[in-house]
Amino acid sequence: MAKRLDLPFDPIARAAQIWEERFGPADAMAAVTSIMRAQQLLLAELDGLLRPYALTFARYEALILLTFSRRGSLPLRVIGERLMVHPTSVTNTIDRLEEQGMVVRRPNPRDGRGTLAEITGLGREVAERATGDLMAARFGMGGYGTGELGQVFTLLRGLRLTAGDFMPEPGKADVPEPGQADESEPGQAAGAEPDVAGAAGGTAAAHDRDRAGAGSP
Repeated sequence: MAKRLDLPFDPIARAAQIWEERFGPADAMAAVTSIMRAQQLLLAELDGLLRPYALTFARYEALILLTFSRRGSLPLRVIGERLMVHPTSVTNTIDRLEEQGMVVRRPNPRDGRGTLAEITGLGREVAERATGDLMAARFGMGGYGTGELGQVFTLLRGLRLTAGDFMPEPGKADVPEPGQADESEPGQAAGAEPDVAGAAGGTAAAHDRDRAGAGSP
């Protein structure tokens, strides 16, 4: 968990006040700064919850993505696409998981030069136990209700859409907020590829290198 600061004032609100006096409207600056600080707080809490399993959140995401796949394996390229991180980050993450015995590399039978990352029995067990802890802690968002979390998702999804993370499907309404029903087939997320029944969320840029060199387990 992140260290409490217990400041006598909100530094972001104070900065926004000074910003308005010097530059003009501060709503965008205050929102972005709040998101950046929230990222720090959440990553600290999530990594703390995952530390007993010798995982960082980046490695946990990779394990979960592999459990989503029907065969328990995916090409490294696909992992990078789904987690929205650089190929170097994927390689580093899979290297660490392989060292821990949670993932093994195998030749891709569909591509003689490609490599698959395959989750092991240990990886599945650890992912399941870690998920229980994260769910119990509501991924660090326990102070928000379901409706509020859906609003946060929708607001930030608009930013991601504008940035080109994904393309909206022509003639189809936008996806429902988390917690709302959709029309996907049982066991398959909307828009999933044939061998992937869903996709884990992307790691934040500050976490993109799986905390390489930062002393993480």
